[in-house]
Amino acid sequence: MGVIKEFKEFAMKGNLIDMAVAFVMGAAFTKLVSSFIDGMVMPIVGKITADVDFKSLKYILSEEQKDASGKIIATEAAIKYGEFITVFIDFVLVAFVMFLVVKAINKAKKKEAAAPQPAPAPSEEQRLLAEIRDLLKNK
Repeated sequence: MGVIKEFKEFAMKGNLIDMAVAFVMGAAFTKLVSSFIDGMVMPIVGKITADVDFKSLKYILSEEQKDASGKIIATEAAIKYGEFITVFIDFVLVAFVMFLVVKAINKAKKKEAAAPQPAPAPSEEQRLLAEIRDLLKNK
């Protein structure tokens, strides 16, 4: 029974829940950025590079082999470097956006920390000492 209780305490800690939420949001964010890259960025890059579809770029090591009836007897062996280029661009953009988000959060935290704290009210002793000092000045 002790293990179940320990697991329940572990699972209900705020850090674990926060991490799970961050993981789900990260996965959704990755889909969003991948969709943006595939649908908007790569077509522009393709136009700039004379209609090159990066996902189709590959270096063929051995061609696909078919028999007389057209049945594939050996699949093509290829290095698909175009997919790597696409995923690399995807990674760089995700990393850049995450950098901007973290930078904005840190900037907001600095502003929050830099806000001046109101001076604490003087203690009774300090107030009495100030009165004594003021009385001595007047003499």
